[in-house]
Amino acid sequence: MNTNPLQTSSEGSETRQAAASTIDLPIGAHLVAQRRGYEHHGIYVGNGRVVHYSGFAGSAHRGPVEEVELDRFAAGHPLSVRPTPSARFVGAEAVRRARSRLGENHYRLLTNNCEHFCAWCLLGESRSEQVHCCLRHPRAGVHALVCLVKAFVESGAKGGAVAAQLA
Repeated sequence: MNTNPLQTSSEGSETRQAAASTIDLPIGAHLVAQRRGYEHHGIYVGNGRVVHYSGFAGSAHRGPVEEVELDRFAAGHPLSVRPTPSARFVGAEAVRRARSRLGENHYRLLTNNCEHFCAWCLLGESRSEQVHCCLRHPRAGVHALVCLVKAFVESGAKGGAVAAQLA
């Protein structure tokens, strides 16, 4: 997928760069944080804030749709904007749709994840290219799953509880 990289970093003094980069972000932009082995998606809602499906971020328990600071969303990973030329909902309307689901807590890795959420906000339909790719290419799916498990272990999450909640 095409993305336009942003200058962001979570390293101390470079937080200014992350905040400064929000000046150029359009309201309703589809943001992508490149994590190890997968991408995390959110909608930029202005004032340095992002609405995203938190999923299993740092915990074995599913998290809700929430609004967070851009730096928290990026979590020290590279950020980019994913152009969505076929978006049916843009700008303030995409933001309204994102915020309408705040607090929703029905995360499912394969059927209702952060990418499904962003597609719904912008296109009006829930879909995930990452999931589609993993299902088409099982080897890529296994690699992504291994990366997710490693991330959970590194964050202190209990892998067994996560595995039971993935689908």
